[in-house]
Amino acid sequence: MSRIHTVVLAVLVVSSLAATPLAAAGVGEGTTADVRSDAPTAGELTYVGEDDDPSTEGTIGYVEGVRYDDDLPVDDREDAVVPDDDLEAVVHRSMARVEVIRELTFEAAVPVEVITREEFAAESAGEFEAFGDDERQFENVRLEALFMVDRETDAVEAYETLYGDAVAGYYDIEAEEIVLVSEDTANPELDEVTLGHELLHALQDQQFGLGTYERETTNQDHAALGLIEGDAVWVDTRYEAYCEHGWDCTLPETEPDPPAEINVGISLSMFQPYNDGPDYVEATLRDGGWDAVDAVYGDPPASSSEVIRPGEDREPVEIDLEDASSAEWDRIERAGAPDHDTFGEAGLASMFMAQTLETGESIGLSRIDVFDGFTSYNYDHDVTDGWAGDEFAAYTTGEETAFVWQSEWTDEAEAETFGEGYREILEHHGNADGDAGVFVIEETFPGAYYIEQDGETVTVVRAPSVDDLSDVHDGVDVIERDDGTGDEADDGTGDEADDGTDDEADDGTGDEADDGTGDETDGEVDDIPGFGVPAALAALLALAAIRRLA
Repeated sequence: MSRIHTVVLAVLVVSSLAATPLAAAGVGEGTTADVRSDAPTAGELTYVGEDDDPSTEGTIGYVEGVRYDDDLPVDDREDAVVPDDDLEAVVHRSMARVEVIRELTFEAAVPVEVITREEFAAESAGEFEAFGDDERQFENVRLEALFMVDRETDAVEAYETLYGDAVAGYYDIEAEEIVLVSEDTANPELDEVTLGHELLHALQDQQFGLGTYERETTNQDHAALGLIEGDAVWVDTRYEAYCEHGWDCTLPETEPDPPAEINVGISLSMFQPYNDGPDYVEATLRDGGWDAVDAVYGDPPASSSEVIRPGEDREPVEIDLEDASSAEWDRIERAGAPDHDTFGEAGLASMFMAQTLETGESIGLSRIDVFDGFTSYNYDHDVTDGWAGDEFAAYTTGEETAFVWQSEWTDEAEAETFGEGYREILEHHGNADGDAGVFVIEETFPGAYYIEQDGETVTVVRAPSVDDLSDVHDGVDVIERDDGTGDEADDGTGDEADDGTDDEADDGTGDEADDGTGDETDGEVDDIPGFGVPAALAALLALAAIRRLA
């Protein structure tokens, strides 16, 4: 298992993004955290100053002889460069401070190293190169289905760019150590808030075992990180507040630059646990205190829906997407990972949010609904909040790729709402070709797309051409066209699509999206003047500079 798969990161987007760059990455084989039975109970813990014999394991606010409020020589320095001789004391004080905020104690000290971004880039470059051809191909097709990475872009390279530019530090689960990444190449500076974030991950690992969560799918990753990163962001938010009002802290004077390149869709998907996770932790804390939060580590959220809307139980329905392809097509299998993915509500919401931000149009959701105030995003949308489960599979002939994606919804109306939203994406990028439920995209995300709703189930199939659809999935029922081109969608297909698409898109081509998209986007009352691609990216970059959630 590569190091990238077993780290928990602090990055520049609200102090943290994702623990792993690829949805397929998992950090363990178990299903729940192993809450330590030998850890001190609340009744056995004391706070520093309450007894004459404090200890690292039994006293909150005290680590290896250092109190959370001790003065240190580095407090008088003008910069955030911490000499090697002073680093250990700074780390121990920071551990004690995390204990005070989180009301939980460390079992042992945690090694910390500070390196430059150049050193980090050199160390991590080989990790992405280790991904095999099947893994890369699967990831490309997966993100094409979500309209996040186009055909000309390598998905792993997109992750690598974001990962390399954004990481501010990480906790290595296997090595049980922290590495902080500094922007100052000559004199690496320590950011104590980032240190506190990563120390919280070390504390989680010591008390609950971070390597035991099942994070093989996008949905599982979002669900687990909603707790793990939500807890860490909750703590580092308060840590920073203490640094501003009372504590002497080691903090760089200048903010790091945001990543040079940002893939909006990937960033939104990765950002969701850190956006919604703190509220999830806050809601749990409010209902039952830290004991309730600690208990959740033994029974973590089952889906991203539970993190998006705290208090809602949303156990994903089981979907067994059988291979119904012809002999020409092979299902893509990945080493050490499932041959499928589950996007979850957060993944689907990110898809619509990215389309709306990048196009400047309201596709599936209103532009004004993308943001929740000025410092966070809103991932709770009508087009996706009825999600009950989904399963995605990718196929290849060796040269061409395809996919089958089945989703389940809480009722038929919710399935219809999602189906209509996905069709809006297809209409934006391509044209209805006249066949029932089929769209053809020529560029960027090329292929023939079949979408069908059957009760609470929505099935999407993409193949290189309309003729290939039934070979990829024999459940596709495409009406044969008169001349095989579908350019005009003559009377043979008009019963299914001619009049229907005229109602939606004027001439059935969708080139102008006259009536079909006009209902959603033309002259809408929630229009944000000038909120096209530049403004959307500027908003995302602005959030990237925020050090904590308000």
